[in-house]
Amino acid sequence: MEKATFKTVRFVPNQDKEFGITLRKRVNAYFKTNKISKTGDYRIWIKIIAMPLIYLTPFTLILTGLFSDSLVLFYGLWVLMGVGLAGCGLGIMHDANHGAISKNNKINNFVSLIINLAGGYALNWRIQHNVLHHSFTNIDGYDEDIDPSGLMRFSPHQPVKPFYRFQIIYAWFLYGLMTFSWATFKDFLQITRYNKKGLVKAQGVSFKKELLKLIAQKIIYYAIFLGLPFLLLDLAWYHILLGWFVMHFTTGVILGCVFQPAHVVPTSEFPLPNANNVVEGDWLKHQLLTTANFAPKNRILSWYVGGLNYQIEHHLFPNISHVHHGAISKIVQATAKEFSLPYYSQKTFRGALLNHAKMLYKLRK
Repeated sequence: MEKATFKTVRFVPNQDKEFGITLRKRVNAYFKTNKISKTGDYRIWIKIIAMPLIYLTPFTLILTGLFSDSLVLFYGLWVLMGVGLAGCGLGIMHDANHGAISKNNKINNFVSLIINLAGGYALNWRIQHNVLHHSFTNIDGYDEDIDPSGLMRFSPHQPVKPFYRFQIIYAWFLYGLMTFSWATFKDFLQITRYNKKGLVKAQGVSFKKELLKLIAQKIIYYAIFLGLPFLLLDLAWYHILLGWFVMHFTTGVILGCVFQPAHVVPTSEFPLPNANNVVEGDWLKHQLLTTANFAPKNRILSWYVGGLNYQIEHHLFPNISHVHHGAISKIVQATAKEFSLPYYSQKTFRGALLNHAKMLYKLRK
């Protein structure tokens, strides 16, 4: 049996712990005073119905074959599927994997399986996102969201490669491959890597059972989203395969453009643990230093991206449903100001993307 190789990082609050104590008290008081639950309400249940429909309705129309004569409409439906799939991930699956949709974990676990619609795997997502990204935000060697397998440079602590000078150009294409990699090879690499680090066992599950479930899930996914089109459509195979790729590319670009401007921007810090694997400072303060909001007044965007434009609130309170982020953001911002801590927020989504592009350019060398 291989020895687990994962060594965690500890945060030492020192003089910073008063901020966290005060903030938690105020946020808890908000929910108690207003007599509302921290989990989702009717707003998220509307999404649980709407988002899968945006994804599955175009797929149903594709399977009818009625749009096969018009390649513009055919590919347009795949693009719409990509928009719906991104919405499913951002607005539903994300909350579910954080246990924020319902107080009933069985409901959260069931809804989290919506990642299967993207060909992904919930266990891997929870380890990468909940455990590594949220616990060790922007810490090189721990947060896999800033570790694009050597293809880009997302941290000043990562080595420089000559082709990074072009990353401001090609990064957007690589973002488009995000869910495509989930659906093809990434899940197998991740679960094997996480098992060696002891992270699979830490989730209270068996690697062998999870691997078998992963294989079965992939077979079902391919049977539905590629097998059915191949079987039912009188269309060249390459159009079907390309349409499927276009769907994933659309989803990946959207996800990349939502997640990266929240952590890889000029205001972001990238702290490193010391020799004892300790980061000096409170964990909540760490989230403020490594995270940024964007477009807080854009209600349409906020609805579609599942409140992830309020990344600060999400990182401070990951188990609170995104439907409450806007309300508690006022508390967070005021408390941060009171303790002379930063609260980074870009007014527009376009500005956030521009900031991310600036950071890609800065990290080119």
